[in-house]
Amino acid sequence: MVNDQIAARDVHDLRVLAALRKVPRHLLVPHEVAEYAYEDMPLPIGGGKTISQPYIVAAMTELAQITSESRVLEIGTGSGYQAAVLAELAKEVYSIEIDEELAAMAADALMHLGYRNVHLRIGDGFGGWLDKAPFDAVLVTAAPPFVPPALCEQLKVGGRLVIPVGERRQELRLIVRVDETTFSSEHVFPVQFVPMTGQAQAPRTRH
Repeated sequence: MVNDQIAARDVHDLRVLAALRKVPRHLLVPHEVAEYAYEDMPLPIGGGKTISQPYIVAAMTELAQITSESRVLEIGTGSGYQAAVLAELAKEVYSIEIDEELAAMAADALMHLGYRNVHLRIGDGFGGWLDKAPFDAVLVTAAPPFVPPALCEQLKVGGRLVIPVGERRQELRLIVRVDETTFSSEHVFPVQFVPMTGQAQAPRTRH
């Protein structure tokens, strides 16, 4: 999978590729779809949610530029696959999942696989995880209609937010905190993620 579907495309970070090779994706998806775990495709994980295709996981992880000293926030634990990949690379991973059943399943799977540097919380990730901020990187695995301001504010200077944004048409964005008050934003490529639920769906002024 990694050689043919990821390295053959435009993901070149050797640490990211090694993490993808190490994480057993078949143990982080439901049994009924485990036979497709190493196909480059999203898979259903219950509750109307999906696990991202491996290429998207790899591309987002590479954009985040995670080091062995990084503290990373993930919004949308899902089955725990992205969290496991991050755990292979980062010092600490903080992951929030709004669906209690998915959170419990992910916690069990990650514990079974020995990922002790992943810290899970059940809740709405729209507001981030303030008491654990700031973060070197934030990755979001569900698409809000606009970038949640709290996720930007919880980045360290130099920190990177990788997030799908949009409703009918979505795009992956890379947002970098340049200094205390300035952020840069780059449009990466079109994507299709499940919508972010919770506060992201409440009517409000969009940024």
